[in-house]
Amino acid sequence: MNREIHLVKRPEGTPGHEHLAVVENPLPEPQAGEVLLKTLYVSVDPYMRGRMSDGKSYVAPFELNEPLDGGVIAEVTESQDDHFNVGDIVTGVLPWQEYSTAKAESLRKIDPSLGPVTTSLGILGMPGLTAYFGLTDIGKPKAGETLVVSGAAGAVGSTVVQIGKILGLRVVGIAGTDEKTSYVTEKLGADKAINYKTEDVRKAVKTACPDGVDLYFDNVGGSIADAVYPRLNKFARIIQCGAISSYNLTEDKGPRIQTYLIKSSALIQGFIVADYQERFKEGFQHLSKWLKEGQLTYEETITEGFDNIPDAFFGLFKGENIGKQLVKVAEPGPQ
Repeated sequence: MNREIHLVKRPEGTPGHEHLAVVENPLPEPQAGEVLLKTLYVSVDPYMRGRMSDGKSYVAPFELNEPLDGGVIAEVTESQDDHFNVGDIVTGVLPWQEYSTAKAESLRKIDPSLGPVTTSLGILGMPGLTAYFGLTDIGKPKAGETLVVSGAAGAVGSTVVQIGKILGLRVVGIAGTDEKTSYVTEKLGADKAINYKTEDVRKAVKTACPDGVDLYFDNVGGSIADAVYPRLNKFARIIQCGAISSYNLTEDKGPRIQTYLIKSSALIQGFIVADYQERFKEGFQHLSKWLKEGQLTYEETITEGFDNIPDAFFGLFKGENIGKQLVKVAEPGPQ
């Protein structure tokens, strides 16, 4: 039998185990043009919280009583397509289940020469591409400018910090523990880091950014964003990547931002990485080059076991991870 994790109830507020269920179904069989895949690693990501609701969004909601899905690394265990052989390691958007079938064209074979396979779900995958295109295309950074990054110790934020330094920016990261702020400065190379749980963020941003803020890469929203807006410089650019602080709130209120935007002639633009799908090759080339040259580093928080996928997901909203949060489900090879 094949274990699957289904969404059985839509959460109002913070999701918990009562909203998910482990279901057993017969092992799927690949048809012509498909492969049978054994799940090795599962990516859990904040955007999945939005898909648990049925409101209008940029991606369809998860269906009730069906498996959730997301980025997965898997091994081909049976192939009905000439493009893949048994033993190939691939990545794609796949369901949260131990075994699944997929059409060959929906999968990408992982090149192990570029780094550990897990990087395909992190710095050489969706988070890395999100960081690259958000900062370079929307931010249009110029050497010497000041960049502030919220969620700076996460998968996207940690990459933004490093790309900012590569491009000659002064970088200030915001994170939620002393361990994370040390990581942001000592390993990622940020000039300053702010612990939003122990510091007055508005005062800390003013101190850390004496010449103001030219770019704000926002992964968090909420009160942290409220503290950054008063420091915006003329023609500042705000890259609105996420708002994890409000994902589990049923009601969210805050200061009005329009006055700050008008006074600074600032640009704010939201985006999703799929907007840049036709340019993924460009982003991948830059990221893989910087990684090979040692200009980029990464951290992974890896939880073990299929049954622990929900807890790893819930932990994102408590700030439990540093870098990319993954769940290791199985080892490659016969099973």
